[in-house]
This record gives sequence, C-alpha cells and structure tokens, in this order.
Amino acid sequence: MTIEDNKKLVQRYIEAANTGNVDNLDQYISPDYVEALDPERKKIGVEGAREHITGVRKTFPDLHLIIEKQIAEGEWVVSCITARATHIGEWLGMKPTGKKVEITTVNVDKVVNGKIVEHGGAANMFEALFGIGAIKIVTE
Repeated sequence: MTIEDNKKLVQRYIEAANTGNVDNLDQYISPDYVEALDPERKKIGVEGAREHITGVRKTFPDLHLIIEKQIAEGEWVVSCITARATHIGEWLGMKPTGKKVEITTVNVDKVVNGKIVEHGGAANMFEALFGIGAIKIVTE
C-alpha cells in the first residue's frame, strides 16, 4: 500500500467511528491491533476497538471527528483531529451534563498490509473537562 492508501484507510476508520457502525471494523483493524498507552501496549484486537467506539458513543452519542491535517511516512499516519460531541452519558464517574465539548487530538496509527495494527496519540482532555464544568478557572 502507498502512503496515500494508508491515509485513506485511517480516514475510513474515523468515518466508521463517526457513524458508530462497528460491524465492519475488521476492514480497517488488524486482529493483532494494539493500543499504545505509554508505557503500556495493550493488544485489544478488533473486538477491543469495537468496544472502545461503542463505549465512547454511549457517553458522547453525537461524536463527530474531523481530520484537520494528516501526514504520513512509511507505515505511520498522524492525524490532527477536532472531536465535537455532547456529554450525554456518565464519563469518568461524572454524571451527564448535556454540554457540548470540543477536544483536539493527535492520533498516531501504524498501518501494515492494509490494516491498522497500532494506535496511540494524545487528547487535550483539559478542553473536555473544562467544557463540561468539571474544571473551573478561578479568577480573583
């Protein structure tokens, strides 16, 4: 696969997350799929990816991910994403607020033989926690 093919594969996976359709994730995700959570690496496979998307959409059912920029080199695809959603379900022990949030993320995916085999990255959770009122800025 070319670098452009790898980018398109990641784009199609993100679109599946946007729709919540997790039935065909095996088109994008390798059975050996790993979540890289520094310093841990957890092999969760297709079923783990399915559970992750389903869980996130229970909390944020209108989740919409927008790829703002995407770069790739070799097997690696980096996507700068804006996520927009409404906090409808319990999250990190916090009751739903009904508030809209916007979170910027950077996803780093490794694509081998036409499937995503590894995912990692970072999300600006401060934005989401601030957005739902879990964190308040005190000014005096």
